[in-house]
Amino acid sequence: MKICRFGEAGLEKPGLIDAEGAVRDLSGILEDITPGTLSAAGLAALRQVDPASLPVVVGSPRLGVPFTGTQKYVGIGLNYRDHAREAGLAVPSEPIIFLKAPSAICGPNDDTLMPVGGEKLDWEVELGVVIGTTARNVAEDDALDHVAGYCVLNDVSERAFQMQSAQWDKGKGCDTFGPTGPWLVTRDEVEDPQDLELWLEVNGQRMQSSSTAQMIFGVAALISYASRYMTLVPGDIIATGTPSGVALGRPDAWLKPGDIVRLGVAGLGEQCQRVIG
Repeated sequence: MKICRFGEAGLEKPGLIDAEGAVRDLSGILEDITPGTLSAAGLAALRQVDPASLPVVVGSPRLGVPFTGTQKYVGIGLNYRDHAREAGLAVPSEPIIFLKAPSAICGPNDDTLMPVGGEKLDWEVELGVVIGTTARNVAEDDALDHVAGYCVLNDVSERAFQMQSAQWDKGKGCDTFGPTGPWLVTRDEVEDPQDLELWLEVNGQRMQSSSTAQMIFGVAALISYASRYMTLVPGDIIATGTPSGVALGRPDAWLKPGDIVRLGVAGLGEQCQRVIG
Protein backbone atom coordinates (compact mmCIF):
# COMPACT_ATOMS: atom_id res chain seq x y z
CA MET A 1 0.00 0.00 0.00
CA LYS A 2 1.22 3.49 -0.87
CA ILE A 3 -0.18 6.33 1.21
CA CYS A 4 0.33 10.03 0.60
CA ARG A 5 -0.90 13.52 1.41
CA PHE A 6 -1.76 16.01 -1.31
CA GLY A 7 -2.67 19.68 -1.61
CA GLU A 8 -1.24 23.06 -0.69
CA ALA A 9 1.27 23.23 2.14
CA GLY A 10 -0.60 23.19 5.44
CA LEU A 11 -3.85 22.11 3.78
CA GLU A 12 -2.94 18.58 2.69
CA LYS A 13 -5.52 15.81 2.50
CA PRO A 14 -4.85 12.10 3.00
CA GLY A 15 -4.65 9.87 -0.05
CA LEU A 16 -3.43 6.59 -1.39
CA ILE A 17 -1.97 5.52 -4.70
CA ASP A 18 -3.98 2.96 -6.65
CA ALA A 19 -2.64 0.18 -8.88
CA GLU A 20 -2.57 2.51 -11.89
CA GLY A 21 -0.61 5.19 -10.04
CA ALA A 22 -3.52 7.59 -9.56
CA VAL A 23 -4.01 9.49 -6.31
CA ARG A 24 -7.23 8.55 -4.51
CA ASP A 25 -8.82 10.86 -1.92
CA LEU A 26 -9.05 9.34 1.57
CA SER A 27 -10.47 12.44 3.26
CA GLY A 28 -13.96 10.96 3.38
CA ILE A 29 -12.61 8.14 5.55
CA LEU A 30 -9.99 9.75 7.76
CA GLU A 31 -9.03 13.30 8.58
CA ASP A 32 -5.28 12.92 8.09
CA ILE A 33 -2.45 10.40 8.10
CA THR A 34 -1.22 10.60 11.67
CA PRO A 35 1.09 8.51 13.85
CA GLY A 36 -1.98 6.49 14.81
CA THR A 37 -2.60 5.68 11.15
CA LEU A 38 0.91 4.22 10.96
CA SER A 39 0.24 1.66 13.68
CA ALA A 40 -0.38 -1.97 12.75
CA ALA A 41 -4.08 -1.52 13.50
CA GLY A 42 -4.29 1.75 11.57
CA LEU A 43 -2.66 0.31 8.46
CA ALA A 44 -4.75 -2.87 8.70
CA ALA A 45 -7.90 -0.72 8.65
CA LEU A 46 -6.69 1.13 5.55
CA ARG A 47 -6.05 -2.15 3.76
CA GLN A 48 -9.75 -2.91 4.03
CA VAL A 49 -10.56 0.13 1.89
CA ASP A 50 -11.17 -0.58 -1.80
CA PRO A 51 -9.24 2.10 -3.73
CA ALA A 52 -11.84 1.96 -6.50
CA SER A 53 -14.41 3.26 -4.01
CA LEU A 54 -12.44 6.47 -3.46
CA PRO A 55 -12.60 9.63 -5.62
CA VAL A 56 -9.75 10.07 -8.09
CA VAL A 57 -7.80 13.29 -7.54
CA VAL A 58 -7.83 15.18 -10.83
CA GLY A 59 -4.67 16.73 -12.23
CA SER A 60 -1.24 16.74 -10.65
CA PRO A 61 -1.62 18.08 -7.13
CA ARG A 62 1.34 19.00 -4.95
CA LEU A 63 2.38 16.07 -2.78
CA GLY A 64 3.24 16.83 0.83
CA VAL A 65 5.04 14.78 3.45
CA PRO A 66 3.13 11.45 3.40
CA PHE A 67 2.35 11.51 7.15
CA THR A 68 2.25 13.93 10.06
CA GLY A 69 3.55 13.91 13.61
CA THR A 70 7.27 13.30 13.15
CA GLN A 71 8.99 14.02 16.45
CA LYS A 72 12.48 12.91 15.47
CA TYR A 73 14.38 12.75 12.21
CA VAL A 74 17.36 10.53 13.02
CA GLY A 75 20.19 10.77 10.51
CA ILE A 76 22.95 8.21 10.06
CA GLY A 77 26.32 9.41 8.80
CA LEU A 78 28.90 7.54 6.72
CA ASN A 79 26.83 4.38 6.35
CA TYR A 80 28.17 3.45 2.89
CA ARG A 81 31.79 2.40 2.59
CA ASP A 82 32.35 4.28 -0.66
CA HIS A 83 30.93 7.48 0.84
CA ALA A 84 33.29 7.24 3.82
CA ARG A 85 36.19 6.84 1.38
CA GLU A 86 35.24 9.84 -0.74
CA ALA A 87 34.93 11.94 2.43
CA GLY A 88 38.40 10.81 3.51
CA LEU A 89 37.05 9.34 6.74
CA ALA A 90 37.43 5.95 8.38
CA VAL A 91 34.63 3.40 8.11
CA PRO A 92 32.80 3.76 11.45
CA SER A 93 32.78 0.91 13.94
CA GLU A 94 29.23 1.81 15.02
CA PRO A 95 26.50 3.99 13.52
CA ILE A 96 27.08 7.75 13.56
CA ILE A 97 23.87 9.44 14.72
CA PHE A 98 22.81 13.05 14.22
CA LEU A 99 19.40 14.70 14.50
CA LYS A 100 17.81 16.71 11.74
CA ALA A 101 15.31 19.38 12.81
CA PRO A 102 11.69 18.29 12.15
CA SER A 103 11.12 21.80 10.78
CA ALA A 104 13.41 20.85 7.87
CA ILE A 105 10.91 18.28 6.61
CA CYS A 106 9.03 19.28 3.46
CA GLY A 107 7.22 17.82 0.49
CA PRO A 108 9.21 15.70 -1.97
CA ASN A 109 9.07 18.24 -4.79
CA ASP A 110 9.15 21.48 -2.80
CA ASP A 111 11.86 24.01 -3.62
CA THR A 112 15.15 23.76 -1.75
CA LEU A 113 15.97 27.10 -0.15
CA MET A 114 19.61 28.20 0.00
CA PRO A 115 20.06 29.35 3.61
CA VAL A 116 21.48 32.78 4.41
CA GLY A 117 25.26 32.48 4.27
CA GLY A 118 25.09 29.07 2.56
CA GLU A 119 27.82 28.34 0.03
CA LYS A 120 28.34 24.56 -0.04
CA LEU A 121 24.91 23.02 -0.61
CA ASP A 122 24.98 19.25 -1.11
CA TRP A 123 22.59 16.41 -1.93
CA GLU A 124 22.16 12.93 -0.43
CA VAL A 125 19.68 10.34 -1.72
CA GLU A 126 18.68 8.01 1.11
CA LEU A 127 16.28 5.27 2.08
CA GLY A 128 13.93 6.53 4.79
CA VAL A 129 12.56 4.21 7.47
CA VAL A 130 9.32 5.32 9.14
CA ILE A 131 8.49 3.99 12.59
CA GLY A 132 4.98 2.66 13.20
CA THR A 133 5.28 1.09 16.67
CA THR A 134 7.15 2.51 19.65
CA ALA A 135 10.69 1.11 19.81
CA ARG A 136 12.78 1.20 22.96
CA ASN A 137 15.82 -1.04 23.45
CA VAL A 138 14.61 -3.42 20.76
CA ALA A 139 16.59 -6.45 19.65
CA GLU A 140 17.85 -6.46 16.07
CA ASP A 141 15.80 -9.58 15.29
CA ASP A 142 12.62 -7.73 16.27
CA ALA A 143 13.48 -4.33 14.84
CA LEU A 144 11.60 -4.54 11.53
CA ASP A 145 8.38 -5.27 13.41
CA HIS A 146 8.45 -1.61 14.45
CA VAL A 147 8.52 -0.29 10.87
CA ALA A 148 5.41 1.20 9.25
CA GLY A 149 7.07 1.60 5.88
CA TYR A 150 9.75 3.18 3.74
CA CYS A 151 10.14 6.34 1.67
CA VAL A 152 12.59 8.36 -0.40
CA LEU A 153 14.63 11.05 1.37
CA ASN A 154 17.06 13.74 0.27
CA ASP A 155 19.27 14.62 3.24
CA VAL A 156 20.13 18.08 1.93
CA SER A 157 23.26 19.38 3.67
CA GLU A 158 25.15 22.65 3.92
CA ARG A 159 28.72 21.41 4.24
CA ALA A 160 30.29 24.71 5.30
CA PHE A 161 27.87 24.85 8.22
CA GLN A 162 28.27 21.14 8.95
CA MET A 163 32.06 21.17 9.06
CA GLN A 164 32.28 24.37 11.09
CA SER A 165 33.45 23.04 14.46
CA ALA A 166 31.96 19.67 13.37
CA GLN A 167 28.41 20.93 13.97
CA TRP A 168 26.56 18.31 11.93
CA ASP A 169 23.09 19.33 13.11
CA LYS A 170 23.77 22.93 12.08
CA GLY A 171 24.43 21.87 8.51
CA LYS A 172 21.52 19.43 8.31
CA GLY A 173 18.51 21.14 9.84
CA CYS A 174 17.82 24.22 7.70
CA ASP A 175 14.32 24.76 6.35
CA THR A 176 13.52 22.55 3.30
CA PHE A 177 16.54 20.29 3.99
CA GLY A 178 14.32 17.24 4.46
CA PRO A 179 12.27 16.40 1.33
CA THR A 180 10.22 13.31 2.22
CA GLY A 181 8.07 11.15 -0.05
CA PRO A 182 6.38 11.15 -2.54
CA TRP A 183 4.55 8.48 -0.56
CA LEU A 184 5.03 5.96 2.20
CA VAL A 185 5.28 2.37 0.98
CA THR A 186 4.15 0.02 3.73
CA ARG A 187 6.56 -2.60 5.00
CA ASP A 188 4.64 -5.53 3.54
CA GLU A 189 5.32 -4.23 0.00
CA VAL A 190 9.09 -3.99 0.44
CA GLU A 191 10.50 -7.49 0.27
CA ASP A 192 14.03 -6.56 1.32
CA PRO A 193 15.10 -3.02 2.33
CA GLN A 194 18.69 -4.22 1.91
CA ASP A 195 18.28 -4.65 -1.85
CA LEU A 196 16.97 -1.37 -3.22
CA GLU A 197 18.56 0.74 -5.95
CA LEU A 198 19.13 4.44 -5.26
CA TRP A 199 19.98 7.20 -7.73
CA LEU A 200 20.30 10.97 -7.95
CA GLU A 201 20.81 13.42 -10.81
CA VAL A 202 21.68 17.12 -10.88
CA ASN A 203 20.60 18.95 -14.03
CA GLY A 204 20.25 15.60 -15.78
CA GLN A 205 23.71 14.33 -14.84
CA ARG A 206 23.83 11.13 -12.78
CA MET A 207 25.71 11.80 -9.53
CA GLN A 208 24.73 8.88 -7.31
CA SER A 209 23.90 5.30 -8.24
CA SER A 210 24.09 2.51 -5.70
CA SER A 211 22.16 -0.05 -3.67
CA THR A 212 21.19 -0.34 -0.03
CA ALA A 213 23.11 -3.64 -0.14
CA GLN A 214 26.21 -1.45 0.23
CA MET A 215 25.20 -0.10 3.65
CA ILE A 216 27.60 -0.79 6.50
CA PHE A 217 24.79 -1.10 9.04
CA GLY A 218 21.46 -2.49 7.83
CA VAL A 219 17.98 -1.22 8.60
CA ALA A 220 17.35 -3.59 11.52
CA ALA A 221 20.73 -2.81 13.06
CA LEU A 222 20.09 0.94 12.81
CA ILE A 223 16.67 0.71 14.48
CA SER A 224 18.01 -1.47 17.27
CA TYR A 225 21.03 0.78 17.83
CA ALA A 226 19.09 4.07 17.81
CA SER A 227 16.43 2.66 20.15
CA ARG A 228 19.10 2.19 22.81
CA TYR A 229 19.65 5.95 23.01
CA MET A 230 16.20 7.37 22.31
CA THR A 231 12.67 6.06 22.20
CA LEU A 232 11.48 5.89 18.61
CA VAL A 233 7.77 6.65 18.27
CA PRO A 234 5.31 6.36 15.38
CA GLY A 235 6.07 8.93 12.71
CA ASP A 236 9.77 9.14 13.51
CA ILE A 237 12.13 8.89 10.53
CA ILE A 238 15.50 7.20 10.26
CA ALA A 239 17.59 8.37 7.28
CA THR A 240 19.86 5.41 6.65
CA GLY A 241 22.81 7.18 5.00
CA THR A 242 23.89 7.97 1.47
CA PRO A 243 26.25 6.34 -1.05
CA SER A 244 29.17 8.01 -2.80
CA GLY A 245 28.73 10.76 -5.36
CA VAL A 246 27.82 13.72 -3.16
CA ALA A 247 29.26 17.17 -3.88
CA LEU A 248 31.53 16.84 -0.83
CA GLY A 249 33.69 14.55 -2.97
CA ARG A 250 33.74 17.01 -5.91
CA PRO A 251 33.91 20.53 -4.45
CA ASP A 252 33.29 22.21 -7.82
CA ALA A 253 29.79 20.74 -7.88
CA TRP A 254 28.07 22.50 -4.99
CA LEU A 255 24.41 23.18 -5.72
CA LYS A 256 23.49 26.69 -6.81
CA PRO A 257 20.21 28.52 -7.44
CA GLY A 258 18.46 27.19 -10.54
CA ASP A 259 19.82 23.65 -10.24
CA ILE A 260 17.34 20.80 -10.56
CA VAL A 261 17.82 17.71 -8.39
CA ARG A 262 16.02 14.46 -9.23
CA LEU A 263 16.34 11.33 -7.12
CA GLY A 264 14.62 8.08 -6.34
CA VAL A 265 14.67 4.68 -4.72
CA ALA A 266 13.43 1.70 -6.75
CA GLY A 267 9.86 0.84 -5.82
CA LEU A 268 9.49 3.84 -3.53
CA GLY A 269 9.06 6.68 -6.01
CA GLU A 270 10.95 9.77 -7.14
CA GLN A 271 11.51 13.35 -6.04
CA CYS A 272 12.42 16.57 -7.89
CA GLN A 273 13.59 19.80 -6.27
CA ARG A 274 14.61 23.19 -7.66
CA VAL A 275 17.25 25.14 -5.73
CA ILE A 276 16.37 28.78 -5.13
CA GLY A 277 18.47 31.50 -3.53
